[in-house]
Amino acid sequence: MSLDTIRLSQPARDQLVWLKRTTGIKNWNVLCRWALAMSLRDPSTPLVKKINADSNVEMDWATFAGTYADVYLALLKQRCAADGEPLTDKSISRTLTIHLHRGIGHLAGNQDIQTIRQLMATASE
Repeated sequence: MSLDTIRLSQPARDQLVWLKRTTGIKNWNVLCRWALAMSLRDPSTPLVKKINADSNVEMDWATFAGTYADVYLALLKQRCAADGEPLTDKSISRTLTIHLHRGIGHLAGNQDIQTIRQLMATASE
């Protein structure tokens, strides 16, 4: 597992399709950044399960993180440390995967998110 290529499960892809349609946000990476941030701000540990990255949605780290790659990497490392995980490439990548999928589920499960404005409002909750 590596940060070089980020792959999503089919259920996460389906949830992102719904989010793209309802919010009007066209890019996977933008929604994925929101999802990661939403999950990382939740102090609870995600229910860890095997995530089958079986969809056709994938992006490289540079596309996912954009100009804030160092910030996202620092946030992932901080979360690994807070959760008692080693700071290895494997654990950082796993943290990204589980938090990304949890965040996508949270966003898709929030029926109040129908527009970009409503998505942004979730950041202040």
